[in-house]
Amino acid sequence: MPNILILGAGRVGTSVAEQLVHENYNVTIVDENPHNLQPLADKLDLRTLVGYAANPTTLTNAGAADADLLLAVTPSDELNMVACKIAHTLFNVPTRLGRIRDQDLLARPELFNTDGFAIDHIITPAQIVTDLLKRLVETPEALQVLDFGHGRAKMVAVRVEAGAHMDGKDLATLAQYLDKIDCRVVSIYRKNKRIQPDGSTILSVGDEVFFLAARKDIRAVIGQLRATERAIKRITICGGGNVGYRLAKALENDYQVKIIEVNRERAQWLAEQLPACLILRGEATDENLLDNEQVDRCDLFLALTSDDEDNIMSSLLAKQMGARKVVAIINRSRYVDLLQGGKIDVAISPAQATIGALLAHVRQGDIVAVHSLRRGEAEAIELIAHGDRSNSRVVGRKVEEIKLPQGANLAALIRGEKVIMAHHDTVIENEDHVIVFIDNKRHIREIEQLFAVKIGFF
Repeated sequence: MPNILILGAGRVGTSVAEQLVHENYNVTIVDENPHNLQPLADKLDLRTLVGYAANPTTLTNAGAADADLLLAVTPSDELNMVACKIAHTLFNVPTRLGRIRDQDLLARPELFNTDGFAIDHIITPAQIVTDLLKRLVETPEALQVLDFGHGRAKMVAVRVEAGAHMDGKDLATLAQYLDKIDCRVVSIYRKNKRIQPDGSTILSVGDEVFFLAARKDIRAVIGQLRATERAIKRITICGGGNVGYRLAKALENDYQVKIIEVNRERAQWLAEQLPACLILRGEATDENLLDNEQVDRCDLFLALTSDDEDNIMSSLLAKQMGARKVVAIINRSRYVDLLQGGKIDVAISPAQATIGALLAHVRQGDIVAVHSLRRGEAEAIELIAHGDRSNSRVVGRKVEEIKLPQGANLAALIRGEKVIMAHHDTVIENEDHVIVFIDNKRHIREIEQLFAVKIGFF
């Protein structure tokens, strides 16, 4: 069983630790603050250690010499960098991941190679969340948008709207509406309960439908599940921190973007950095400010501050005042489950969004991407199939021959530039990127073993 050493028991470290323990990894987590560790020790089967992450004695006591992977996610970039370097130099930890937030550091990739701070993979939560939000802006009807094969295929979650073509229709009808377009519905959630989709499944208003299709076909599929389609033009961002700034920077040339920022100095800096955006200094929970700025004409309101309560209240207020769609960052995962799909259209947990990037390096096998779905209930994985029929359990076989665990769905293949929806007679070839949907994470190991190449291939 792989040994995972996590440095930093903040939101990201804690979320990853919980996930890995549930998947039966051996986890040790280190933090300077015992109050951060005690709740984990009380409820999870893991080892905790109070200490400084970049101290060789601390790392020795934490078992760095036996660690298969080190994840440095303390609040300090410098501490994460030094810890990774020590783990490499003194303990030869095979894989080292470090969270880095400073843009100036990220602009110098030579700092992180083996001769530098020896970080194999850099994790930047703010950029991961920004990319997620940008995909939601580009696909405004969606609850979640995930990329596979460098964006060649996408998995999209959409809630069925009253009056849509597919409202009250069975899934077999979808193919009739989508002439010559192939897509795969991998899961349906109705009142938070999963329904295993087949051709006879009838869709109802409010159903959360996860489908997979080639990038060029996404809009056509959404058009069958939604009755209305309005482009996003006017965007209001509450909070000009790391995520708010990054997102505005990515959107300012294509949309009308306003940022509400409470801090005077930060607002001034944003105005200098984002000349195409309108920067407003004030509280996003100020009803008069929202009214004066015509929030009722806003197509998308994004609450992106670091304060959950401010994000919740400003989102609810904006929605009540007429904002078409509201999205809020919520750090407390239980809040996400309470708020998603109510007055707040989309609630995002940064920790959950970041976990996928980390798990891609933890999982066994040649895994390109891991995406957490439904606030961690399910997962979509992109794996590369290797070998041939003699040394692989999947290569050279039809989908109907592959023994997938219950609740797993081999949804599609990416072969070169081509996206192929998986049917019962589809044959998997060497080097295919295979997209698998898993509704129960207890079966993750079975999927990893299924795609593992038998000894002798290499």
